[in-house]
Amino acid sequence: MTPVQRRLRIARRAVYAVAGLISALCVGLLLAAIRNDNAITDHLGAANAEVTSVAFDRTIIRFDTPDGVVHIPANGVLYPKGLAAGDLVRIEYDTANPELARVAGRTATLTLLPLGMTVLVTWLVAAGLLFWIRHRDRLPPATAVPAGTGVGEEGGFTTDHR
Repeated sequence: MTPVQRRLRIARRAVYAVAGLISALCVGLLLAAIRNDNAITDHLGAANAEVTSVAFDRTIIRFDTPDGVVHIPANGVLYPKGLAAGDLVRIEYDTANPELARVAGRTATLTLLPLGMTVLVTWLVAAGLLFWIRHRDRLPPATAVPAGTGVGEEGGFTTDHR
């Protein structure tokens, strides 16, 4: 096996590893969303919440539970699409762990499209890279010119334009 073939084999394995890792992370995120939904459903509580802030990575809400305690989940609310600061929204939360809350009526099925698209695009890019690597692997090796043929030597024909 030549050094070029070895590098291409390593590149092929790296592409498979990265695409597989991204796919596994997406599956893990889906399973975590399903687990969170099940936890909320098992100990269902409902409340009205005020959206206090909306950022790229989380939407923070504030709500009161029937025992009079104010909760502001540090990780924000699940499935916050379309919320804006100051909105009042109905939420469902886990009574055993009020830090776990979701917008009422929204479930893990909302994660299927973005995660599915992520996996699809990942494997499309990986397929393109693997096709390119295979194409490179099938190219004929550069032909070596034997020494003493006069080609490329002093006074002979040369393609070196340095």
